[in-house]
Parts: sequence; C-alpha cells; structure tokens
Amino acid sequence: IVFTGGIGENSIEMREDILKGFEQFGIKIDPEANNIRGGEHVISTADSKVKVMVIATNEELMIARDTQDLVK
Repeated sequence: IVFTGGIGENSIEMREDILKGFEQFGIKIDPEANNIRGGEHVISTADSKVKVMVIATNEELMIARDTQDLVK
C-alpha cells in the first residue's frame, strides 16, 4: 500500500484512519514510523504481511509532463 500526494505524504491521522480495520489482512502500522510527514519511508512493522509506504511525489511535474504530451 502506498500513500502519496499532499494528504498521503503529510496526514498522519488520515493514514491511521484509512488503515483502521485492516489488521485482519495482516497489516500492522508502526506508530513511530507513521509519525513522520513527507519523504519516503516504510510505515508498516517488520512483521506486517503487507508493506505500507509513504512516497513523495511531484504533482506539478507530472501535470507539466502530461500537458506537454497532450500539446505535442
């Protein structure tokens, strides 16, 4: 599972809320690792069956590239 974009990268509470109830699928979140905003890091525990990550994105760059492709 990957959290990205403004909310995914920066909202600790949103990530917690989204993942509530997913323990039944073996997803375990490390509260200390999740307590970081931005950057690129794993927020799941070492024994989690599913890796959960926060990955930074550059949305403006992606929009510019998509726009450039459309006008070619």
